[in-house]
Amino acid sequence: MSERFTVSLEAELARQFDDYMQRKGARNRSEAVRDLIRDALARERLDKDPETECLGVLTYVYNHHERELSKRLTEAHHAHHDLTVTTLHMHLDHDNCLEAVLLKGPSSEVEAFGDSVMARPGIHHGRLHRIPAPGTDEAHQHAHRHSHRRAHD
Repeated sequence: MSERFTVSLEAELARQFDDYMQRKGARNRSEAVRDLIRDALARERLDKDPETECLGVLTYVYNHHERELSKRLTEAHHAHHDLTVTTLHMHLDHDNCLEAVLLKGPSSEVEAFGDSVMARPGIHHGRLHRIPAPGTDEAHQHAHRHSHRRAHD
């Protein structure tokens, strides 16, 4: 069941929103507003409850010539093997590599790990994107509080 509501926007904001919709490929304003609301609620849920299970993608570029950085990154991933699902490594040029790391775990732990990696000397252009894991909506969380992570995940 859908609920209808009206939103009034200044003309310039409405124009900017229409441009945004076009860039994002939204079919209409309702679809675009729903997507923005879902995104805002998901971010709020991750920030409000640090134990919310999330999926994360950590990306960063680094200079592989930086003294022992590759070794320290590998050690960090091993130390957090419970969060790291897999890592994709790509050689960009003679000096730089890109890594994309898929993470799964409590939101606060995923965020702390991402922050610790991105803060290392030699890391450039780091970014962490988190989304709630499927089945972590608030209604499901209240009725079903335990984690489905296993030791070998």
